[in-house]
Amino acid sequence: MSEFSEKILLPDIPNLHRIEVYEQNGGYRAIRKALEMTTDAVIDEVKKSNLKGRGGAGFPTGLKWTFMPKQSAKPKYLCANGDEGEPGTFKDRQIFELNPHLFIEGSLIAAYAMGITAVYVYIRGEYVKWIKILQQSIDEAYSKNYIGKNILGTQFSTDIYIVRGAGAYICGEESSLMNSIEGERGYPRVKPPFPAQVGLWGCPTTINNIETIANIPHIINRGAEWYSRIGAPKHPGTLLFGVSGHVNKPGVYELPTGTLLTDIIFKHAGGVKDGKKIKAVIPGGSSTKWILGEELEGVKMDAESLKAYDTSIGTGGVIVMDEDTDVIKVLARLTHFYHHESCGQCTPCREGCGWMEKILKRFIAGEAQIEDIDLLLNVANNIEGNTVCALGDAAAWPVQSVIKKFRGEFENRVIKTPAEKKYIKPPHLVSA
Repeated sequence: MSEFSEKILLPDIPNLHRIEVYEQNGGYRAIRKALEMTTDAVIDEVKKSNLKGRGGAGFPTGLKWTFMPKQSAKPKYLCANGDEGEPGTFKDRQIFELNPHLFIEGSLIAAYAMGITAVYVYIRGEYVKWIKILQQSIDEAYSKNYIGKNILGTQFSTDIYIVRGAGAYICGEESSLMNSIEGERGYPRVKPPFPAQVGLWGCPTTINNIETIANIPHIINRGAEWYSRIGAPKHPGTLLFGVSGHVNKPGVYELPTGTLLTDIIFKHAGGVKDGKKIKAVIPGGSSTKWILGEELEGVKMDAESLKAYDTSIGTGGVIVMDEDTDVIKVLARLTHFYHHESCGQCTPCREGCGWMEKILKRFIAGEAQIEDIDLLLNVANNIEGNTVCALGDAAAWPVQSVIKKFRGEFENRVIKTPAEKKYIKPPHLVSA
């Protein structure tokens, strides 16, 4: 791994959200460069960079762009996913607040490369402050002809619109997001067809995460080879790690992929409060599987390295739990979230999440039987892989993980019954 220390997404430049400051620091140079390239050359550069999606799935961005048809009688769209409704995930809002023009410029390059005429930025409705900041930035970019018709004197034209979500977690799933933009209920769609063929309003559509798009200007400006040398070779670039939980300095830290998890917690997030030991860490947002405190040494934060620990990088939302944490209560709270946010379309998720929450409440109340541990695991196993979208898996994985790592804590919470019951003669056999 390279010793890369530059912050490319969130550099320490005051007032970078203002367009004149962004321009003074090289902003909107990448779109000028891209417009002098062929669209195929832009896509090839992104493919060579090996940029992976930052929204959780980690799909290669350049490859995804090639799925869009070159010729289409219908308009083509880009949806930028800024919904980030999963507990522990709060990194995209930093881009909206501190470097919105980087995201806008990346969107413009993506639109040019794929022949897109409109970009829809889907943002969770609770992000009122950040929506206002982004809208102001979009207005500034329009005023300088970076967005709109005949951008910078070329034949390329595109528009950017913000769409506010209504607070449903399911709308972070790409097909639900498209339904929501269309004004429909946020239900996941059955695939195929995939969005590149039948997407928004039946037209070819690509969905990318906000952080993913923000990487694009740097790839165009500084080249795919430069980018591919940052961090872990199979998962290059920097990542925005949103660190929360029992740490002294929670926040968003931009670091190269492959950074040690212990460095993120102790060097950057200030270590654990009151010097306590770590009981467990959720590495990539609440849907990812847990890592035990005693397993942390040597864990690198990139997609390939985390596979060895049976977990994933997700959105880089690191949740740290100290030695006093009641993991069953944490799991019950997360499961309540997934139960509440289940869209209800698929029976395993709709019914299973409710069952998991009920069983976990029995453990908390001290009313669970020993058989409830395997019952809970069985319910989770029957959700995983049996739903239209991946959010069923997101509900099941934490349950599977915590039972595997902390089975003893479940066993300690079941109803205690004597090993042997004392035999008492029935009254009619008792001699006088």
